[in-house]
Amino acid sequence: MSGTQPADPLARLWEEHERALFPAGFRGADIENVELVLVDADVAGLVQRELNGGLDDSGVSLLWACVADLGKIVPLIDDEYCASYFARLLAMAKMAAVRCSPTAT
Repeated sequence: MSGTQPADPLARLWEEHERALFPAGFRGADIENVELVLVDADVAGLVQRELNGGLDDSGVSLLWACVADLGKIVPLIDDEYCASYFARLLAMAKMAAVRCSPTAT
């Protein structure tokens, strides 16, 4: 890393997320049938694809599904670090999903 932050807010959030450790004790955990490791991996892959050229329709659909799942589980997480980790993941997923959505005319 260069020490300078990218101008793109999504890229900045992605860099911050890359440096964060997955919450200890939550590997293999699921909340409301959402597997935390899988939703983390899905969002990470989709955000990288968006940053590297954009998502196709199926990627956008999967990203919105991740947003829905994260919106459901983040309020239920009672560990402070884990909650902040997944809140950041949710913010990043929303930011990427909105970028992929057509604007109203």
